Amino acid sequence: MTTAQHKIGSGFDAKSTADDVLAGLDLGGKLAIVTGGYSGLGLEATRALTKAGAQVIVPARRPDVAREAVAGLPGVEVDELDLGDLDSVRGFAERFLASGRTVDHMIDNAGIMACPETRVGPGWEAQFATNHLGHFALVNRLWPAIESGGARVVSVSSSAHHNSGMRWDDVQWSRGYDKWEAYGQAKTANVLFAVHLDKLAADRGVRAFGLHPGGILTPLQRHLPRAEMVERGWVDEQGNALNPEGFKTPEQGAATEVWAATSPQLDGMGGVYLVDCDIAEPAADGDDDRTRVKSWATDPEQAARLWKLSADLTGVDAFAG
Repeated sequence: MTTAQHKIGSGFDAKSTADDVLAGLDLGGKLAIVTGGYSGLGLEATRALTKAGAQVIVPARRPDVAREAVAGLPGVEVDELDLGDLDSVRGFAERFLASGRTVDHMIDNAGIMACPETRVGPGWEAQFATNHLGHFALVNRLWPAIESGGARVVSVSSSAHHNSGMRWDDVQWSRGYDKWEAYGQAKTANVLFAVHLDKLAADRGVRAFGLHPGGILTPLQRHLPRAEMVERGWVDEQGNALNPEGFKTPEQGAATEVWAATSPQLDGMGGVYLVDCDIAEPAADGDDDRTRVKSWATDPEQAARLWKLSADLTGVDAFAG
């Protein structure tokens, strides 16, 4: 049931937009959950999905802000969810399951990037906890609705997974902290989660994908001082993009996650990492081509190891036993 990590020639590319990949698709009667679906790429994914006819549930840490952001979009429902708080995750999942609805498209889009060292829950490193563990718990708690809907589960990762594989000897960064390596580990975890979920769920009609949406200037950069973005060559002193052609627009950035969640081109496939609306090629040893995927992010043994660790930490595993 696995899919080869090689391009399929989708006909789309880095400049394709979310509307482009949804052209001709009727999502009427379909339900999508898009975490963080009220800001940046998530908001554009929400907009495009509703335009194609889907109902979209937007779980939000700031529900009042979310309601204002999605005002005017048809078929959008906002509910409260803090991915860094497992009680909040459980509460959202219980409310959704009580509604009796099923999930057709599950997009784990929300995340934080390169934040100062922060601890949440029982002392977990915030990027690993929010970007990975919160989504792990959410998908496992929503599993009855996901399985009933035969959903696609989309885990939004990043080319930053090149920064770090799993730090098995210190996953929670108890010894020193590097914000970019911590982000890299969390993004590697996002891909590994999709790899193992697909292995567990494919024979039940649910497929999973990890992906890199591309480089986009969005509120995800909120923790980065402008001076650091200037040093990296992203923006000038006034905050304007120095190389606009080097970044995607939000419409382009949302394309791969929407394509992953809906495209008939991916029917029967899963467990792979996507870039620019296609399956990415694997990166060779020493290759830092950010359009390719590192082997540590797609290794099935590491994916199984992370799944067990995540289940132990969160106390949730829909596939236990």
